[in-house]
Amino acid sequence: MIRDVGESRALARQLSWQASHDALTGLSNRHDFEWRLQALVEDAGRAGKGHALLYIDLDQFKVVNDTCGHVAGDEMLRQVAAILQSCLRATDTLARLGGDEFGALLERCTLDQAEAVAEKLRVALAGYRFVWEGQTFAVRASIGVATIDAQSENAAAVLAAADAACFAAKEGGRNRIQTYHRDDAELARRRTEMGWVSRITDAIAANRLRLWCQPIVPVAGSGCGPSHYEMLARLEDADGRMIPPMAFIPAAERYGLMPAVDRHLVALAFDAFAARLAADERSAPPHIAINLSGMTLNDAGFLDFVREQFDRTALAPGRICFEITETAAIANLARARRFMEQLKGLGCLFSLDDFGSGFSSFAYLKNLPVDFLKIDGAFVKDMARDPIDCAMVEAINQVGHVMGIRTIAEFVENDEIRIMLRTIGVDYAQGYGIGKPQPVEQAWGCGAARPRLRAVALG
Repeated sequence: MIRDVGESRALARQLSWQASHDALTGLSNRHDFEWRLQALVEDAGRAGKGHALLYIDLDQFKVVNDTCGHVAGDEMLRQVAAILQSCLRATDTLARLGGDEFGALLERCTLDQAEAVAEKLRVALAGYRFVWEGQTFAVRASIGVATIDAQSENAAAVLAAADAACFAAKEGGRNRIQTYHRDDAELARRRTEMGWVSRITDAIAANRLRLWCQPIVPVAGSGCGPSHYEMLARLEDADGRMIPPMAFIPAAERYGLMPAVDRHLVALAFDAFAARLAADERSAPPHIAINLSGMTLNDAGFLDFVREQFDRTALAPGRICFEITETAAIANLARARRFMEQLKGLGCLFSLDDFGSGFSSFAYLKNLPVDFLKIDGAFVKDMARDPIDCAMVEAINQVGHVMGIRTIAEFVENDEIRIMLRTIGVDYAQGYGIGKPQPVEQAWGCGAARPRLRAVALG
């Protein structure tokens, strides 16, 4: 009986340890780390004590995994954990937060002391070499530092601040330390963006991305053909608020979420347009324009995804116009051309957005197979007052027409601009003076009720 009780207690201790520790390194795991962090935040608020958090991200760890395999990568992580632990006090907590990321909680520690510890860790790792089957690898780390004090909101906020600082250190050249300061506008912006990552991911999982649209109409009336719509993204937050794209798209772009966002919105747009055509094809727009990010140009599976959407909805490819920005096309002209040609091979149309914002617009336009050219709204909105902007609009329109490309002016906000565009000969207009963005259900009536998204691979 005594032995049974002892064995039960030993088993309980083992299970408790496993629940709070990382199996690979023996360090605290993320759950235990966050619990301890919250305790320090509460201590700082209650007793006014100062603590610090270090967020440590190994640089180029993927090289070891890709070159030597995961067994080597695991061994390197164990060795790195031992080095980091040897540089800390017994009262500090070191944890593996996931992958090649570590966190250190420094109790009763000033900012200067925390920065000194961070530098000690950085130097220790910089002097270490990982050897595996005759190959030697240098190890570097980027470290973000954040204080835990009476102003700290909660554990998540402190962790996000240190993570943002670490990300800035990596962007600043790696193998360096970055401290989070509340009055640093750039780091505050980055922290806000990082907070959007989970919100965007949750919104995709919960089908809370919403489809809005804005009309694009002929400048000269019915002679230029019927109007169509640009499909626009909105995010419905967990509390029901509708979030505009510029609040979450920059974060989605920075943290690699745009291919998933694009796929979700493409599926929504196909569903909505198919429903609209089924309700009344005669009054439906001839086609819709769907925005794609520059990241999606690199999505190897996107073409197959689009084919699946056509098969699923039975839409004619000629009814779909994909829209990319000029800057995205410039970033890799060869890839952009190949991407566009593949989709045009299906029968899709293409529109080049924000044309005129680049430095070599006219030089490379002839290499891109586009059907529509959207004149950058920065020129359009002031063309009635600025003769240079007016001349730019006229030049872009003329070059587009010489190449057989239809032109669309963005940011058309009043009748004066529309009359000038008609005189110049621009084909289409879009802007608040034409029609404001609105939910697709409202714009298209009851025949386009909000679609229920089918299972879509988010890639």
